[in-house]
Amino acid sequence: MKTKTLFLGAISSAIFYSADYFNQNVSTYSKIDAGDTSRLPPVETTGANTEYKPAFAGQTRIGAVKTRTAYKVEKIAQGLGRPWAVVPMPDGRLLLTEKSGYMEIHNAAGPLVKKITGFPAVDDRGQGGMLDVALDPNFSSNKIIYWSFSEKSGNGNLMAVAKGKLNEAAGIIENPVVIFRATPALRSTLHYGSRLIFDKDGHLFVSTGERSIMEGRKQAQGLNSGLGKIFKITKDGKPAPGNPFLNRQDAMPEIYAYGIRNAQSLDIHPVTGELWEAEFGPRGGDELNIIKPGKNYGWPTITYGIEYSGSTIGDGIQQKAGMEQPVYYWDPVLSPSGMVFYRGDAIPEWKNNLFIGGLSSAHICRLVIVNNKVAGEEKLLTDKNERFRDVAYMNGMLFAVTDGGNMYRISKK
Repeated sequence: MKTKTLFLGAISSAIFYSADYFNQNVSTYSKIDAGDTSRLPPVETTGANTEYKPAFAGQTRIGAVKTRTAYKVEKIAQGLGRPWAVVPMPDGRLLLTEKSGYMEIHNAAGPLVKKITGFPAVDDRGQGGMLDVALDPNFSSNKIIYWSFSEKSGNGNLMAVAKGKLNEAAGIIENPVVIFRATPALRSTLHYGSRLIFDKDGHLFVSTGERSIMEGRKQAQGLNSGLGKIFKITKDGKPAPGNPFLNRQDAMPEIYAYGIRNAQSLDIHPVTGELWEAEFGPRGGDELNIIKPGKNYGWPTITYGIEYSGSTIGDGIQQKAGMEQPVYYWDPVLSPSGMVFYRGDAIPEWKNNLFIGGLSSAHICRLVIVNNKVAGEEKLLTDKNERFRDVAYMNGMLFAVTDGGNMYRISKK
């Protein structure tokens, strides 16, 4: 009976907060998202793992929305192995990473065009391997790409970022060189992060995890450690100009923000230019954040989750002065991997919405964002029963790759 009371209490509390948020914001919401149904019950109906209360209305279990524009979902490739990232290329093709340590170029209809090899060795045990990829802002002329991967180092391993020149004709990467390493190396196969994205000035944001083990967890709060951080670096791997800790002798100058658990989701809002991030919580407490320079996002001091064993984490607190609150959190978890803002209007109600690949939750999460708050949530592709590893936007369409080795294209009918 105690367990049922906890779950029902969490559900009723979440519904109350969601309804209150919509009552206060329905006029703004309707203007932004006129094609949707609003004020529906939250999409999450399963009981929460905790009785923790949100810091503000609408921070979790927001009311649902439903896409009204007809769209189609096509499986355009299968048997891809272990794809981890999908990135659009300027010519309308797609570049995919594969955890084993290579990349593939596919056309937008799905078929393989070219396999690319010649990368430095990866440690593909557990959550490691070839991870994300980003194209140089001048890729059309210089053919330079950047990628993150798990690299063996001494008796451990770490997340590294490298760059090289894509020689498509030869199917190789030329002159690969590691430009950044998230030290220290630890003996773990978990929580590498990572996503890469360039800002408008040509600097590279890099996310990393705290490697899951306790030795790494405590370093998420340390500015002298590269674990559990968001970095901002130049194309050569140096600290980006203006980074918040450039003049701190006790800090890594590449750090942009800290207190991160394991971030596999990054994108820049197409209107505001702000950096958005999603990260894995423990048992409950997956987060969506707007990343600001120099800010502390709290892990592991504050969290809306608990240990997998059921015990509290640290002091079991969710708020603390000097630590940022998430824009939104999930309990139970979404397991957020790659994410992207929908930048077009082929499906009008999706414009500037955020789409996040869910792993254990087995769906693509659509979030309506209004004034930097989540105003509605929708679950997409639940019928596929897939772990969605990454989601990309190109030409009015979404492309998603899964741990099952499939690639889907979502477009207007």
